[in-house]
Parts: sequence; structure tokens; C-alpha cells
Amino acid sequence: MIEWYKKTVFENYANFNGRARRSEYWYFVLAQILICFAIVATGSFLGMFFDNTEDGFFISFSFMGVYFLAILIPYLALIVRRMHDIGKSGWFYLVRFIPVVGGIWILVLLCTEGNFGSNAYGPDPKEEFDEINKIGSVEE
Repeated sequence: MIEWYKKTVFENYANFNGRARRSEYWYFVLAQILICFAIVATGSFLGMFFDNTEDGFFISFSFMGVYFLAILIPYLALIVRRMHDIGKSGWFYLVRFIPVVGGIWILVLLCTEGNFGSNAYGPDPKEEFDEINKIGSVEE
């Protein structure tokens, strides 16, 4: 999971080209959730040193805001690459802003398996090589 997160944030920071597998997207989302919990827990822990718990929440949400600003570009790039994997343009993500239906439709698309073989946005990431084995292997 951490390897997928590092791949998205560091190797493909602002890469809007190519395709992203479902596992790359969902492991990134899982890592985001865990990091947010860690930030809130750290803020709450730091808030214990103050007499007011509101200071802990302020610290948590300040760190959370900085984190979300730092991760915004990699997240958007990942979404665009995920849309490319299912054969849609990255602009298709704007469907999300349609109330109720848009968010549900984007969730369905994010859960959809990518196109087999090459499409207009690049080769199938599953065909090239098994990325998990590549990331997990030790380079000599």
C-alpha cells in the first residue's frame, strides 16, 4: 500500500498522462484515510498538552488543510489517469459536480475495471508488467 502511495505522490506527482489501475487508486485512497486519522490523533494528542481541547482540533485541522493542499495535484492527476484507464477523458471527472447522481456515477467509474489492451491514453498497465512485483522486488 505504501509503495502505491509513494508511486502516486513522488513518481507521478503531476503526471496527467497514461493510465492508473484500480489498485493504485484505491490503495492511495486507503493511505489518505489512514494519514488523516493519524493527523487527527496527533492533533488530539498535542491538544492534551493544552488546557483547551479546541486547540487540539485547531492543530489537527491546520495540519489537515496543509496536507490536503499538498496532495491536491497528485490526487487530481491520479483521478485523470484512472479515467483514462476506463477510456474516458480526464474532463469526465467534472460529472462529479452534478448533485447526488454525479458522485455516484464517478464512484461506479472508479470501481470499474480498466479497458483491456491499449486505448487512446496508453498501454494497459496490467499487460506491461506486474507493478506490484516490480515495486516489491529488490533491484540489484
